[in-house]
Amino acid sequence: MAFELPSLPYSHNALAGRGMCQETLELHHDKHHQAYVTALNGFVEKNAALQGKSLEAIIQLAHGKADMAPVFNNAGQHWNHSLAWLSMSPTGGGVPGKLEGKLIEDFGSLSAFKEAFKAAAIGQFGSGWAWLVLAPDGKLKITKTANASTPLVTGEGKALIVLDVWEHGYYLDFRNRRPDYAQNWLDKLANYEFAAAQLG
Repeated sequence: MAFELPSLPYSHNALAGRGMCQETLELHHDKHHQAYVTALNGFVEKNAALQGKSLEAIIQLAHGKADMAPVFNNAGQHWNHSLAWLSMSPTGGGVPGKLEGKLIEDFGSLSAFKEAFKAAAIGQFGSGWAWLVLAPDGKLKITKTANASTPLVTGEGKALIVLDVWEHGYYLDFRNRRPDYAQNWLDKLANYEFAAAQLG
């Protein structure tokens, strides 16, 4: 069965008042993400070893194999983007008590968490992602990955929330001001309710 572009969990203009315009979502979701899904389906169609496998299984299978780099890139981008849409909300920015307590426990304060997450987003050279993960030791951790890589293959933990720092994710709204984009995302867009639910 072919992979499909997931629907946005909000309308294309739902984030416009919070720093992400309708055109950004139309291009990013409808064009960029759709292109990754279309390409991935093309690879699966031509490779019997990929058929019938879950997206996560394909990512694991293709990881680190030079001849499968295009498969990994498109599968990873599909997985990462699918989580990225859920990581934002028109009512984002508010941190529920359960998650706030865990962030304070593991980072010292909410502001310290935000500073560390913003530093990861800014510090990711070129294209990539900044993540909040639940590490195997039970602590929350911030990490970053380049291009299509994902915590699914780095072993750093379960992804709870992710910020896309590819330029196509923010250039219409923030031009080259990635620090402003990251701060706005943390304060106004981040779906901490979703992250808290992922904690289990």
